[in-house]
Amino acid sequence: MAYDSYQEERIDRILTENNVDFLSKKMMGGLCYMSDGKMLCGLVKDQLMARIGLDAYDEALRRDNVSEMNFTGRAMKGYVFVDGAGMDLDDDLEYWIMKCVAFNPFAKASKKKKNK
Repeated sequence: MAYDSYQEERIDRILTENNVDFLSKKMMGGLCYMSDGKMLCGLVKDQLMARIGLDAYDEALRRDNVSEMNFTGRAMKGYVFVDGAGMDLDDDLEYWIMKCVAFNPFAKASKKKKNK
């Protein structure tokens, strides 16, 4: 299993309860949540991948159970990983999801790939 389906259910519930228009896609070896055509957050194995933006990045890294997102050998600024202990409680998971939702209006959408 590439991601924890229990965490998927929890994130779906939080987004639905907060009236966030979203869709989820399997990608990057996990599950990616999209809102307004932009990546909101995701699940990779047992971690939450949170797109929180540069303004919240340094403060987030000072919290327990949070690390920089690093897929390619360098940090992706504005994105963090939250491990299981950092999102164990519903309030903790909702904190991170709503951080992502708050940043989403300011996030840039990926460029659309042109079909050849």
